[in-house]
Amino acid sequence: MFLFQAETVHHMVMGILKFSGKIPGMLSLLRGVFNIQDERLKRTVAGITFPNPVGLAAGFDKDALAFEELGALGFGFIEIGTVTPVGQPGNPEPRLFRLPADRALINRMGFNNEGVKAAAARLKKRSGKVIIGGNIGKNKVTPNEKAVDDYLICFHELFPVVDYFVINISSPNTPGLRELQEKEPLMHLLQSVQSANSNTGKPKPVFLKIAPDLTLTQVDDIIEITLACKLSGLIISNTTISRENLVTSASQIAEIGAGGLSGSPVFNKSTELVKYVADKASKRFSIIASGGIFSPGEAQAKLNAGADLVQLYTGFIYEGPGLINAINKSLLKN
Repeated sequence: MFLFQAETVHHMVMGILKFSGKIPGMLSLLRGVFNIQDERLKRTVAGITFPNPVGLAAGFDKDALAFEELGALGFGFIEIGTVTPVGQPGNPEPRLFRLPADRALINRMGFNNEGVKAAAARLKKRSGKVIIGGNIGKNKVTPNEKAVDDYLICFHELFPVVDYFVINISSPNTPGLRELQEKEPLMHLLQSVQSANSNTGKPKPVFLKIAPDLTLTQVDDIIEITLACKLSGLIISNTTISRENLVTSASQIAEIGAGGLSGSPVFNKSTELVKYVADKASKRFSIIASGGIFSPGEAQAKLNAGADLVQLYTGFIYEGPGLINAINKSLLKN
């Protein structure tokens, strides 16, 4: 598959997954091959009992096209999105690049999605067996001063059909989005979402996804805001804009251009951030760790650093669904 352009392969894989879900008995067969059902793997986080702690990060199934099929591969939870109020094409192609020598990806997708209503319509048909997170963002054309409106639209549309929410303000591929991580706009955004959440009468867990490129002062502010707004926790972390210590040649990196880097090069930075936040927060909120997990040992390192759950993305693309099974088997041994 690596002989083809990365985004083309992604569409091929999604097509295969969707087709397999239509074959009678195929989902049961996949569950039999990949799923490990064991009470010792269960984790209760933010009031939700996850069948195992290994989830799929946002960005893979943006439009909730194959969440049932992905769940059958052994994931404990699937995060759809990032979705925006109105569908948008994202950035021009090519916008997804492999760095095999670094076991990494660079993407500048730009929140390409069909819009929140399309995702919500598909999720209404869910069987209820797969735990679903809804990752929400703002449209590219929406100015930051009106960003709250976009997040609230997505929140209300997805509320009946997801189990938890993720506020995404940390993608580097939507101009100005990371400015919302600053203290004042972030507090306003999260208070607005939590107010809407409270008004439902049955609030759902809300997480904030942060970048690995924050200063420690910014991280300290985010911890303070997370506690003040009574969020369920943080997802640590999104992709990085750093290009440090890559094996891939500088000329090739320059040719690829802008975008968020994910995979093995992010592992240390994101794991150190997990530990820093976990130590500072002292279990006052939950942490979902994402970034560079390619092996059971790396998943365990995230959990040892203070994470409650982990998410795969780039590691899943490089290693395949066997990685989920291997992590869960290793957790049972340990």
